[in-house]
Amino acid sequence: MALVRHRRQLNLRLPLPEPSDLLLLPPFPAPAAAPPAAISASDLETLHVLGHGNGGTVYKVRHRRTSAVYALKVVRSGSDASTRRGARREAEVLRRAAGCPHVVGCHGSFEEACGDVAIVLEYMDLGTLESVLRSYGPFGEPDLADVARQVLNGLDHLHSRKIIHRDIKPSNLLVNSKMEVKIADFGVSKIMCRTLEACDSYVGTCAYMSPERFDPDSNGGSYNGYAGDVWGLGLTLLELYLGYFPFLDPGQRPDWASLVCAICFGEVPSLPERASGEFRSFVECCLQKESGKRWTVAQLLTHPFVCKDPISGA
Repeated sequence: MALVRHRRQLNLRLPLPEPSDLLLLPPFPAPAAAPPAAISASDLETLHVLGHGNGGTVYKVRHRRTSAVYALKVVRSGSDASTRRGARREAEVLRRAAGCPHVVGCHGSFEEACGDVAIVLEYMDLGTLESVLRSYGPFGEPDLADVARQVLNGLDHLHSRKIIHRDIKPSNLLVNSKMEVKIADFGVSKIMCRTLEACDSYVGTCAYMSPERFDPDSNGGSYNGYAGDVWGLGLTLLELYLGYFPFLDPGQRPDWASLVCAICFGEVPSLPERASGEFRSFVECCLQKESGKRWTVAQLLTHPFVCKDPISGA
C-alpha cells in the first residue's frame, strides 16, 4: 500500500498492480533503530542527594535533553582503591544481569577525568524496603509474599548467570510506586568463573551474613555462596515482619562480637504465634544454619508461601 500511495502522490499515470501482484513485491526494509546515545556527566542535572553507602553517594538526576529521571551513583576519586574497584564490578554485574525486571536497571557507566566512577541507574521513587519499613511500619504476610517472590525471581536470574549478590538486606532492595521490588547495590557481588570456585571472602554487611560466611570450616569447607543470598532473604523478611533486626531486641545497639556469636551459635529467631504456618515454613527453609540444608532459590519459588494468588491469597 505504501507503493500505491507513493504513485498517487507523484500523479504517475501508470497501471497499478492488482492486489495479488502486490503480495509478490518485496517489502521495504524497516529503518534500522538508532542505538541509544551514551549518557555522559554533562547530560545530567543533579536534583538532590538520595543517600550514601558503600563509599559512594547516590543522586537523583534529570537528563537535560529528554527530562528522564535517573539515580546516579558516584564513587569519588578519593575513595580507597577497593571501593572504586567495587563500583566498576557493580557496573559489570549490572551489564551481565540486564533484562531482568527484578534487578535495578543500569543505563550506563562512565569514569570522569577526575577519577570519579559513576553508574546511571533506574530511579525507584519509594527508595529502599528499609525506608518503607521506617515510614509505614511492619509488613503484612501478603506483602511479604510478594516481596519474596520478586526477590527470588531476581536471585534466580542472577544465579543462572553465576552472579552472587552477597549483601541481600532491606537497604539493598529498592521499590517503586508500582510496588516493584528490585535488587540493587552490587558493590560486593561476585561473578563465579568456575562451578566449584570458593566464595568465602569476608565482604558484605556482617549482620546479614550466613553462619558459614564467618566459619566456612563449620560446613565442611568453603562454599559456593548462593545459599548465603537465601539466608539474607530470610533475615530480610523476618525484619520486615517484626519491624526490627531479628538477632537484636528492639532498640538494641549492635555489638559485633555478640552478633557474630548469635548468628553462628545461637538459635534462629522465631516468629510470633500470629504468623501463618506457610510463612513460618518459608522462613525456616531460608534460615537453616547448615547451608546444605537451606532451600535453593528454585525450590523456594515452589513454596506455597510464594505460590499463592497475590489477589485472592489462594
